[in-house]
Amino acid sequence: MESTHHPSIKLDLQNLPTGPGVYLMKDPQGEVLYIGKAKNLRARVRSYFGPSGDTRYALRFLVPKIHSVETILTDTEKEAILLENTLIKKYKPRHNIRLADDKTYFSLRYDLREDYPKLTLVRKVQKDGARYFGPFASSAAVKETLRVLQRVFPLRSCPDSQFHHRSRPCLNHQIQKCLAPCCGFISKEQYADLARDVLLFLEGKNSELLRMLRERMNAASAALNFEEAARIRDQLQAIEQTLEKQKAAFYGETADQDVIAFYRQGNDWEFQVLFFRHGLLIGNKSYPFKGLDLPEEEALSAFLRQFYASDRIIPHEVLLPTALEDQPLLSEWLSEKKGAPVQVLAPQKGEKRRLVEMAGKNAEHAFKTRVSESEALDQTLRELQEKLHLPRPPHRIECFDISNLFGTLAVGSMVSFQDGKPDPGRYRHYKVLGPSFPDDYAMLYEVLKRRYQKVAEEPPAPDLLMVDGGKGQLHVALTVLRELGLKNLSAIGLAKDRETGSGKDRKSSPGSDKIYLPGRKDPLLLPSHSLALRYLQRIRDEAHRFAVTYHKKLRGKKGLKTMLGEIPGIGEVKRKALLSHFGHVEGIAKASMEELLQVKPLTSQDARRVFDFFHSPESPP
Repeated sequence: MESTHHPSIKLDLQNLPTGPGVYLMKDPQGEVLYIGKAKNLRARVRSYFGPSGDTRYALRFLVPKIHSVETILTDTEKEAILLENTLIKKYKPRHNIRLADDKTYFSLRYDLREDYPKLTLVRKVQKDGARYFGPFASSAAVKETLRVLQRVFPLRSCPDSQFHHRSRPCLNHQIQKCLAPCCGFISKEQYADLARDVLLFLEGKNSELLRMLRERMNAASAALNFEEAARIRDQLQAIEQTLEKQKAAFYGETADQDVIAFYRQGNDWEFQVLFFRHGLLIGNKSYPFKGLDLPEEEALSAFLRQFYASDRIIPHEVLLPTALEDQPLLSEWLSEKKGAPVQVLAPQKGEKRRLVEMAGKNAEHAFKTRVSESEALDQTLRELQEKLHLPRPPHRIECFDISNLFGTLAVGSMVSFQDGKPDPGRYRHYKVLGPSFPDDYAMLYEVLKRRYQKVAEEPPAPDLLMVDGGKGQLHVALTVLRELGLKNLSAIGLAKDRETGSGKDRKSSPGSDKIYLPGRKDPLLLPSHSLALRYLQRIRDEAHRFAVTYHKKLRGKKGLKTMLGEIPGIGEVKRKALLSHFGHVEGIAKASMEELLQVKPLTSQDARRVFDFFHSPESPP
């Protein structure tokens, strides 16, 4: 069967150049559908339009959409790789693998050219002459590594601005995590020895490191410097304990390796990268793709080119599940980027093949977990649509919360969730401009009005607006939507049931939250095991956390002093007396008249002023 494509393609195919370069496939409207690189542009592009038996038959859904093919010649195929990555970022073709810049990677930066080097946690690897170690796929992993290194090797950790202006040792010296080079407690030569020890440890040269430390310990003992010998002995023991823990994670190879594999079902893929450094598995990362209609070899090659296009730590070896046509080119390209030889291998047996199979199993597990989570999310959104009587599943939900201290330093928060996941880029803080008394409704009205009067400027609008509160808060939200003419935006209130228990024992159980709906007198009660309720609670709790975090920031020392300074007749002496008696502003705000009268030197008139400041008669009951 011949491919059905636009007649003008024939002319394009006949006039294609035979050199290396990049090709852009476009639809009739000129939109770029697919971008690829090739050693021979004519041969590569023609392969898309061959008979059904051709290996490019996997692209049969793309080919009928192609109206024209544009080519850009380059001097070498390596230049084509760089140009391809640039154009993919620019045009974002729907049929290409597009790997977004991953900012979750952490690396350790170590520059031995400094007089007193230190380890620094960074996200971006630069060609600045420093050594970089990693990557660490999680902050927990890299913080654990730093904790171990600081315990074993007491390098300085302070920034340069503090280091050059410190006149006495900091707390890290007191707890034996730093040798205080800032105050001359260790010579430059001794610190250089320590810095080299750290490098040996990070490079995995542990036997050499242990040998050198034993020699230093024996030399210190022979010189009757028993305190130094004891310090080195403790360091040796700490290193040996750390290495003993690492043995279980050792995989036999000493070279740095990235092991890449994938799992696919139809056009849905899961790529998995395992990071091995000096034989230790230090992390992994999954990359899901949907609707990717490419042959496996081409998808794998494209993933590699996208993955290493950004600034990453490139290992000595990259292990793949299958051989690629451009494997030698990829090795040459990566070697140039690293400045040292890099091998791209597709092992067929042995330990390296076992590592590839391990990556494949991880890819399959990540894929099935993601599918399971997706099915659970679909069920949750369908339940929400049904129970809340929504016109459509609430894929995007925005939730609002207000945090204030008796009307002062009031802030509002908005969090946004898209398909079950937080969307931090759409989170918003609002510093409430009024009122001066504790009116939660007025504060919520202000925040909602500020958000939704700009909904056209800051799309997308949510499928569901949720407020933390009951009937009153929901009424405020509906009022704002009505005033702004946003009739199609659904809103609910989620409030804790304050009637569970009594007195100080009154608590809200996970299933006692009430959902308030427009036009319904009684709240909706969902069982505690309801996935829909748990999802709403998760969003509400995140909005509360986000509001409280911002409020605490504003409630710093300066903010608290400013608040007490607003009370008429309460000067510096009386403010200090109040804080000394109650401990904090919250205690003053909750105090009764009787408790305030016990504070000296407050008069009865002063106590009344303080009480009225935090208990305005204008506040709602």
